[in-house]
Amino acid sequence: MTYLDQSLGQLARRIPGATRVFDQYQLDFCCAGNRTLRTAAGAAGIPPEPIVAELQALQLRAEESSERDWGAATDKELVAHLLGRYHAVHREQLPELIRLARRVEQVHGDRETCPHGLADHLTVMAHELESHMQKEELVLFPLILRQQGALAGMPIELMRQEHEGHGAELRRLAELTNNITAPRDACTTWRALYQGLRAFRDDLMAHIHTENNILFERFAPAQVH
Repeated sequence: MTYLDQSLGQLARRIPGATRVFDQYQLDFCCAGNRTLRTAAGAAGIPPEPIVAELQALQLRAEESSERDWGAATDKELVAHLLGRYHAVHREQLPELIRLARRVEQVHGDRETCPHGLADHLTVMAHELESHMQKEELVLFPLILRQQGALAGMPIELMRQEHEGHGAELRRLAELTNNITAPRDACTTWRALYQGLRAFRDDLMAHIHTENNILFERFAPAQVH
């Protein structure tokens, strides 16, 4: 099977660094990871050849990469990774981002480039993400750790749907912040806010990818189309 006929999720699982390539070309590998590279590139109106070339180069370097292959981890290791690397981190990131966003809006609210409504949007994201993570921690992950993943089809489908909502919220975040690009004369607080937003965005995308394309695929494979 060629690169073009594999899903974005399959390629992201198999080739370390592929997620960065997909992000560069704005291909949604997390919420729409079941689309083939051919389909995704066609829908975006971009030629797939440069993407394939970059993926080939990444695969050649993969043997020398020290990046952990989470696809080879046990269910227990993968759940622990998700909890420590993403759930705990998001709970630290969002309160500080909300605080910084409110500060920027209070001080620079008279400027056209000010991200008006950003703090409120992040507050909504924080509430929805917390609800989502609690469902995983209280329902889905315990099923998996009790080796009852075969019963997890419905919770996984719900989590995938909520991931699509998170993806929409990230797109709105980009709209509010000029794709998280601060004005040239932005103050230190403004720049710190956007640096934190970029880290949060990257972490949330990696979080969704790890769940959708690695953990969930073990118990309820998504249909490739």
